[in-house]
Amino acid sequence: MQQFERPGLFRRLAAIVYDTLLVLPIIMAVVAAATGIGVAITDNPGNQDYSATLPPWLVQVLAILTIFSFYSYFWLQKGQTLGMQAWRIRLRSFDGTDVGVKAALLRCAAALVSLLPVGAGYLWCLIDRNKRCWHDYLSRTELELLPKPDKKAKAGAATPGDDA
Repeated sequence: MQQFERPGLFRRLAAIVYDTLLVLPIIMAVVAAATGIGVAITDNPGNQDYSATLPPWLVQVLAILTIFSFYSYFWLQKGQTLGMQAWRIRLRSFDGTDVGVKAALLRCAAALVSLLPVGAGYLWCLIDRNKRCWHDYLSRTELELLPKPDKKAKAGAATPGDDA
């Protein structure tokens, strides 16, 4: 079995904060589009009240669907969201393979379960010998801390315009 370093709680939370800053505007755009569609559907000639709002339960459903779509899309593409890329974290299954649709969706749902009891599922990684959270175990996926890029290789790379 290949050994690798796992990210700690701070790095996990930092990636989540980064991704939250990215997904919130997407949620707002989805809710705004749904509200616009709702206004267009329910618009009656002569009714100038354009203050139609979505029921709170529908806004919550749209937010959850957007979050699931955001994370699943990135996990299925590269195994990393943009926040995970910034913090050098990659998602993989327990057997080391890329994550599939079922595992990605299960991880999203399980992350909600980890969050509900005052974040106990996330805090679990502080005492777990494998640094795994509840949703890691529930989805049979885990996070891998990627190595720092080699600065020597980067410095030695040819830049555009170099004549060698």
